[in-house]
Amino acid sequence: MITERQEKILHSLIKEYLDLAEPISSSLLQKKCHLDVSPATIRNELQELTELGYVHQPHTSAGRVPTDKGYRYFIEITFSRAEPPQFISREIEHAKEKIEQELKLVQELTKSLTELSSTLSYTRLEDKDTIFEMLKIIGPSRTTHDRNIDTIKKLLEEFENF
Repeated sequence: MITERQEKILHSLIKEYLDLAEPISSSLLQKKCHLDVSPATIRNELQELTELGYVHQPHTSAGRVPTDKGYRYFIEITFSRAEPPQFISREIEHAKEKIEQELKLVQELTKSLTELSSTLSYTRLEDKDTIFEMLKIIGPSRTTHDRNIDTIKKLLEEFENF
């Protein structure tokens, strides 16, 4: 098995790797782990974790990345607790907020499209004053169209940022 310090290093390495998607250096881990040890000590611990198969080093001058065995250990330790860790709870809460924002935008778009549909279906053209009747349709439609375009842009931006 691994030591408590190695476990803490592995846990921090995986969290950082999930955020950055690049090999993690010992100096970055020293800052993130808040261990009272030097980067050289962390490198020694990482070397042991490498030999045990929890992490690997893509090339000599690179940091370390987790292996499947490292991920499995991380999940076992993380989810062996009664409650999920805080960072997972925060991510879930953030996702809920984003979904609620998206639903509000969809509701706005649906309302706008319904207004446009009712405007077009209830407005009829008569022989006289045809241009005036057409302007009655186009006028509200243009405003609604612009509002719909703005709502669609917001939706697309939210989906890109999600």
